[in-house]
Amino acid sequence: MPYALFCEDAKLSKTYPTEADVWKLAADSGLVTDVEAKNARPEPRRLLDNDYEIRPCQPEPGECPEKNERDARAEEEFQQLLKGKHA
Repeated sequence: MPYALFCEDAKLSKTYPTEADVWKLAADSGLVTDVEAKNARPEPRRLLDNDYEIRPCQPEPGECPEKNERDARAEEEFQQLLKGKHA
C-alpha cells in the first residue's frame, strides 16, 4: 500500500511506495521533530510537526509511487552533488 503526507484530510505530498519513504521526505523537509523517548528507551521518538500524518492512500490517476521515489532520490543525489561542488 502506498503512503503520503496529510494534514487533516488534505494530501500534501506525492504518493510513495513505503511509509519510510514519506518519513524521509518529511525529515528532509524539516517536518520531523525528535522528542525524548519514554520508558527509558535510548533513542528519541520521531514526531511530525503541525498535526501532519503519514497515511496509506491510493495514488492519483496516472501517478506512479515508485517513480516518485526514484525522482526524490535523484533530486537528493543532485543536491548533494551541488553541495560538494560548492564546498
